Amino acid sequence: QVQLVESGGGLVQAGGSLRLSCAQSGRTRSIYDMGWFRQAPGKEREFVAAIRSAGSTYYADSVKGRYTISRDNAKITVYLQMNSVKPEDTAVYYCAARTYGGGSVYSDGSYDSWGQGTQVTVSS
Repeated sequence: QVQLVESGGGLVQAGGSLRLSCAQSGRTRSIYDMGWFRQAPGKEREFVAAIRSAGSTYYADSVKGRYTISRDNAKITVYLQMNSVKPEDTAVYYCAARTYGGGSVYSDGSYDSWGQGTQVTVSS
């Protein structure tokens, strides 16, 4: 496992943009895949986006074309650029990382490290 620290959440109006960051802190380890999940009140946590160490990206249909995930391997940081946000994007966003290869990027059970979560609120 690794320690992950998220930042960048907040309040944004519908149609606006927000950028989330997630950095590995403390003792560093090699990370294979990194992803973002979110959990809205009363709902289960759901997959948002993921990026493999080689750069392949994956998105939930609900955010495809609006969100962009990227990573800086030198800084061991992953970013989530959120554009054209909607009120239904309101949730706590969690960064996740996997320190071993293989497994589905879409499943939260495949990740062994999680950030503390950052609140994103989109007003209409």
